[in-house]
Amino acid sequence: QVQLVESGGGLVQAGGSLRLACLASGRTFSSYAMGWFRQAPGKEREFVAATNWNGGRHNYADSVKGRFTISRDNAKNTVYLQMNSLKPEDTAVYYCAAEINGRTSINSYEYDYWGQGTQVTVSS
Repeated sequence: QVQLVESGGGLVQAGGSLRLACLASGRTFSSYAMGWFRQAPGKEREFVAATNWNGGRHNYADSVKGRFTISRDNAKNTVYLQMNSLKPEDTAVYYCAAEINGRTSINSYEYDYWGQGTQVTVSS
């Protein structure tokens, strides 16, 4: 069993930055692909970014390319999402997820473990 705990959310003005972190339990973190998803009120959960087991391969949603960066520190069992140039439309609950087969999938149903989420609110 893997437990994921997100942190770093909050309220920020448009154009600002936040860095989210996701701490994972378990000794096999370094073998998992990790992803970030988000869900805004009244909308479906959507893919944001994913990274493979060693951080050497990434996927990003078109809406965040050039603004968000996913990274990981396997020694700390942590994956990060650096969010710059934030926009009001980035407002959502952000979730991290683990994919045990190592695929940097954009599909939420392929992820095996999920955190509880952290709220990000961007004011205009």
